[in-house]
Amino acid sequence: MSTTSASPPGAGIEWIVDAHGCAPDKLRDRAVLAGLFDRLVEELALKAASAPLFHQFPHPGGITGMLLLMESHLTCHTFPESGLCTLNLYCCRPRPEWPWGERLTQALGASRVVTRALPRPQSPEGA
Repeated sequence: MSTTSASPPGAGIEWIVDAHGCAPDKLRDRAVLAGLFDRLVEELALKAASAPLFHQFPHPGGITGMLLLMESHLTCHTFPESGLCTLNLYCCRPRPEWPWGERLTQALGASRVVTRALPRPQSPEGA
């Protein structure tokens, strides 16, 4: 299942992504995740405010990663024991939909990717 949406005016858009069936070894590999972050930043023309920060949990655990962006943030949490990678990208400026399914299949071996796009309005509806 994938939901796509162009970024509406307002406070931006947040993508919440769950990649299932990923290769456990890739979910434990900091270089693989750093490459995924780099590709996403490049292809969406984002601007990093700092270098990404990754925390590697003891084996058999995964990795938590965060990248502070000029446009907001990118995070990931990996769960090698269940083949799951969760990602969150919040952009306060409009961005096109990124091919999450294709990219996560390539980078992590995902067999199923669920993407939700959440518009972030600046004010409540009807206000």
